[in-house]
Amino acid sequence: MTATRPLTADDVPALVDLVRANRVFLAPYEPDRGPSWFTVDGQAAAVRDALERAAEGVIVPRVVLAPDGSVVGRVNLNNVVRGAFQSCSLGYWLDEGHTGRGLATAAVAEMLVVAFDELGLHRVEAGTLVHNVASQTVLARNGFERFGLAPGYLRIAGRWQDHVLFQRLSPHAG
Repeated sequence: MTATRPLTADDVPALVDLVRANRVFLAPYEPDRGPSWFTVDGQAAAVRDALERAAEGVIVPRVVLAPDGSVVGRVNLNNVVRGAFQSCSLGYWLDEGHTGRGLATAAVAEMLVVAFDELGLHRVEAGTLVHNVASQTVLARNGFERFGLAPGYLRIAGRWQDHVLFQRLSPHAG
């Protein structure tokens, strides 16, 4: 079963429902979101921006799917850099009611296929908050290796927070 599919403008209503339902659950793991983020207009703008950036080749935005095909989260390859670097960063979130079922693990696995086999990238990086063991487990299940700690890496939940950094190199590396 497919765990992800490309993001489309038609996903806006489902994403609005998800961000509203998961506002408290996701808040400790995300940047502060203004009230507009939780509206149809806010999600429509976020999706438009993602699709524009995808057309430029700098991100690969997808939605995470439950076994019944419903949208239950997002997963992106962000900051795709070509040239000598051939790298990107991975980001994802999942509806609280769908955690612990292997969906994030499957979604990340699919994104690695996109990164390595479709885009020909050499490296995928991901960062997690130090205490986000669940996300670290998802990465470990997908062969990511910890390579460092970045103090004050991202402004999450209103403050600069340390992140554990992980990477996965392409199995096609030569």
